[in-house]
Amino acid sequence: MIGLLTGPARAAGVYDAGASDTEIKLGQTVPYSGPASYAGVMGRVHTAYFERLNKQGGLNGRKINLVSLDDGYSPPKTVEATRRLVESEQVLATFSSVGTAPQGAVQKYMNTRGVPQLLVGSGATRFNNPQDFPWTTPGSALYATEARVLARYLINTKPAAKVAILHQVDELGRDYVTAFKAELGAKHKGMIVAEATYEVADPTADSQVVKLAASGADVFLNLTVGKFVSQSVRKAREVGWEADQYLLSGSATISLLRPAGKESATGVLALRSVRSISSPKWADDPDVKDYLSLLREYLPNVDPTDNVGFAGYSTAKLMVQILDKCKDDLTRANLLKQATDLRGMTAPINLPGVTYTTTPQDYSPLKSFALSRYENDDWIMGQEIALTD
Repeated sequence: MIGLLTGPARAAGVYDAGASDTEIKLGQTVPYSGPASYAGVMGRVHTAYFERLNKQGGLNGRKINLVSLDDGYSPPKTVEATRRLVESEQVLATFSSVGTAPQGAVQKYMNTRGVPQLLVGSGATRFNNPQDFPWTTPGSALYATEARVLARYLINTKPAAKVAILHQVDELGRDYVTAFKAELGAKHKGMIVAEATYEVADPTADSQVVKLAASGADVFLNLTVGKFVSQSVRKAREVGWEADQYLLSGSATISLLRPAGKESATGVLALRSVRSISSPKWADDPDVKDYLSLLREYLPNVDPTDNVGFAGYSTAKLMVQILDKCKDDLTRANLLKQATDLRGMTAPINLPGVTYTTTPQDYSPLKSFALSRYENDDWIMGQEIALTD
């Protein structure tokens, strides 16, 4: 149980920069502006969560001071902001900073300085590299893990499938497709009959969807993000493509599927490890109620059905659990030790039974998913599938 004390800290501790008897200072960079500004709500929720916690006495008598900076989802701005956090603000660690390219731009810097870069908001494989970058940990299921699980599922349940793949030209797409193909192996590589890519600056990926539909594929691996999710789901329906369509777990959100239209989105599949805040099935969940209470008190203008905000609430709560494990040894080395030894720890957004497991040799936090189907603005959970090796 997390210790909330209203009096002084229990005892003088062992500290690095950013920690003391009365304070724990954390930092992060998030896109409050720019092309990924929708993710800025995470920083707002983190800030509100810690503000409320501090009013309740903080963590073990220490207030958590979060310095949350806007980087506009621009790697050069991320570098500048991160240097400020480490060198001027002297934070103990960063946590839940957003984006593969932005966080990749400061990964070497953080590791050279020996500052924990925890719960990075990306599923890129590069953030699970304890040998070369021991101070960096991912905060979500890795794209490669999800890809391997889906490949195994298709081999076992639909070995004659004809798969068409659409992905953005970026590290996410490369990570996912590379792992998917590797898991298929030489024996099953013929399952892939068509591939297409798009650039983030493209207005649409409609022509790519038309091309893939013409391949005759009966499985559509739709690895799009942002507006391309809505567009591609709708286009597949318009051209009458009736393939089994799988979305990335991170793109399997109601906010992206609603614009596609109910007819187009119904039946879309995804491997998911998180619950939807808007689903009636979670209405009585204590964490959901607490999150909505936090919004009413601190952030009344935040959409209560937006899962991005709920993800922010969950990572803040997870970070508090990790800090609580440190007790009075608030050194960077001990914080890293606790963050890379998570066993059976969960967070509010996780589906029941989905827990975090990390070891010093493997920082990948989540390895189990529920095969889910989208119907009536909700996700219907089906078979649970896990990566066991």
